[in-house]
Amino acid sequence: MAILVSRLLFLFSLFLSVAQCVTKTYDFDVSWVSANPDGLKERSVIGINGQWPIPTINVTKGDQLVVNVKNSLGNESTSLHFHGLYQNGTTHMDGPAQVSQCAIMPGSTFTYNFTVDQPGTYWYHSHVRGQYPDGLRGAFIVQDPEDPHKDLYDEEIVLTFSDWYHDHMPDLLASFISIANPSGAEPVPNSALVNETQNLAVKIKPGKTYMFRIINMGAFAAQYIWFEGHTMQVVEVDGVYTEPADAEMIYVTVAQRWSVLVTAKNDTNANFAFVGSMDEDLFDTVPDGLNPNVTGWLVYDDTKEKPAPKEIESFEPFDDFDLVPQDKEELYDHVDYQIQLDMKMDNLDDGANYAFFNDQTYAAPKVPTLYTVLSTGPNATNPEIYGSHTNQFVLDHNQVVEIVLNNDDPGKHPFHLHGHAFQLVHRSADDAGFYDASNHSAFPATPMRRDTILVNPNGNLVLRFRSDNPGVWLFHCHIEWHVASGLIATIIEAPLALQKQLSGKIPQDHQQACRAGNVLMEGNAAGNTVDVLDLQGETSFPSPIPTGFTARGIVALVFSCVAAFVGMGVIGWYGMAPIKAKSG
Repeated sequence: MAILVSRLLFLFSLFLSVAQCVTKTYDFDVSWVSANPDGLKERSVIGINGQWPIPTINVTKGDQLVVNVKNSLGNESTSLHFHGLYQNGTTHMDGPAQVSQCAIMPGSTFTYNFTVDQPGTYWYHSHVRGQYPDGLRGAFIVQDPEDPHKDLYDEEIVLTFSDWYHDHMPDLLASFISIANPSGAEPVPNSALVNETQNLAVKIKPGKTYMFRIINMGAFAAQYIWFEGHTMQVVEVDGVYTEPADAEMIYVTVAQRWSVLVTAKNDTNANFAFVGSMDEDLFDTVPDGLNPNVTGWLVYDDTKEKPAPKEIESFEPFDDFDLVPQDKEELYDHVDYQIQLDMKMDNLDDGANYAFFNDQTYAAPKVPTLYTVLSTGPNATNPEIYGSHTNQFVLDHNQVVEIVLNNDDPGKHPFHLHGHAFQLVHRSADDAGFYDASNHSAFPATPMRRDTILVNPNGNLVLRFRSDNPGVWLFHCHIEWHVASGLIATIIEAPLALQKQLSGKIPQDHQQACRAGNVLMEGNAAGNTVDVLDLQGETSFPSPIPTGFTARGIVALVFSCVAAFVGMGVIGWYGMAPIKAKSG
């Protein structure tokens, strides 16, 4: 009898769980609209349904999400990536063009349809080369009826921080990856924004505790964030609940999310500024007149002044390495497979500056990598078929995988892994050089987990995750300039299991997207279906600089040649000019 009652209770709870889950549908018509978020320049931006900023996606854990996208841009293809969502069983809904789908061509439609099975703070954005900083970026919030911190706060508020450019990304990318920019100096933003505006007023009530969901949706700049007169308490990062931890200031890289609790004061005597300050260490040069800060206010009383933020002596942010996951997941102490990625920035023989993993810069294959997996049978386990320029790694199912990332560059880089949250088991200080497995500090027993992490200048870090999510997942720097210049690796996870999971299940509109763009859907990276080891015809790329040449030398040579031709032209023009006779 007791067993029967137990089973009935289980079935009833299962019924209630299913009954509470709903299908949320969003119809998105993506088009150009006009906006002037910093008050300095009106420009066209990418909006949805004729509006910008674009809508926040709000769902509850367990919901089925359907997003119907129509591309009305006219002059650009697009796609959507739901940043931080693991897409368990639905890697074909992850969004990166030429990786898990074909781009959505102008005039075409495309449907994303998946179950949201994880709570937390996320965002969604275009995953076509360099596009989302033109406006196609928005918050994605997943509510959790079982939030372990739900009794600690009264209300929640979403704050998105971002950088903003007055020029369009295609023009900026053309000048960035160029022989005229051999050092690879990234374009510096014109402004910082909060909730895609400036001077934001946030109305709060005395004595209440608010959970601020903070998202950096920028292209380039990390931001230091603090609330004057108030202490933050960190309770979630990148969808992972943490043990509450106090912080006066946090450092939020591009693509990271932090949820912090802020308790309001018990009186309305004053309003208080909160600030996002772009990390100017990232900029090669700081333009004259640049304001790196964006200011908002916690408004207790509308009739009182909104004071200017106070100057601070130094930036001293909380170290996210010290966070402890609320679920206390223990360190993966046995590694089955290691991926070592040595990153650098360097020039190729076209004179432009590119980004490299293990001396290889990424170039998209002719066949989306997922479709290569699904069309090559047992050969899908062979890394060679995925091309010469995809920085590919093939993982077996349910391995503990370790990524060792060595940053051979004097810049800071935020790295994001699709399909997983990882354990951060080690992060060096600046200028530590390459990781030495025989000489490092003790690994934490319960490492912090998230999906986007900062590696320090000329430093290293070590990440671990379990390959329990068959799919094709990118690991890349989330500075959009570095994505465009090739700082991407491709992880093909459990390809044979993925074939069983998705074979014959790619939706018709996904296939139509490939036909509309004349993109192949079968074969290796070059589209070869007969001999998948034959990569002839794959995407080509500039070659390495010949031994003995430097980027500066190539630039000097090119401009010398140009100057020589101009000089010869001037001489020829002068020599052909008619000679005027002298008057007597």
